[in-house]
Amino acid sequence: MMLKTTNAYFKLISALLGLTVLISCGTDDTDYETPITETPEEAFERNEAEILAYIEANDLEATRTESGLYYVITAEGTGDTPAADADVSVNYKGYFLNENVFDQSTRAVQFNLENVIAGFSEGIQRIQEGGSATLLMPASLAYGVYGSGPIPPYTAIAFDVELLEIQ
Repeated sequence: MMLKTTNAYFKLISALLGLTVLISCGTDDTDYETPITETPEEAFERNEAEILAYIEANDLEATRTESGLYYVITAEGTGDTPAADADVSVNYKGYFLNENVFDQSTRAVQFNLENVIAGFSEGIQRIQEGGSATLLMPASLAYGVYGSGPIPPYTAIAFDVELLEIQ
């Protein structure tokens, strides 16, 4: 009797393992618009052109930093600007340059600026407490060669950020 039960468990586990392998080997139907064969330099140049086209199409007056981040202060704050290692509280919306949203806060989010992507950290340091800005960043300041979740590799992205509080 014990042998039959053990054999049944073995068959069940084998079937589940086989099913798991089949499911995980499915085709990837993700349609990345950005070629993954680009070099980082080529991607940066393409991202720069995409960001400049976005700025022109939306009639923005953006400032470019040395790193390649573009930012537009959309509302002046009245407080201080955060240091690179500050804890902050923000509202944000992250989106592609075609304006499709990939992430958005539904309430204030708190974090340390040392624990976020470089473009987000650099951009928030340009905003006074109580102010807001649009941040346009190349992949090199965002999710780079690997992308993240819904963000394909080498993709320029944007964030609308409201700096609520420096803690």
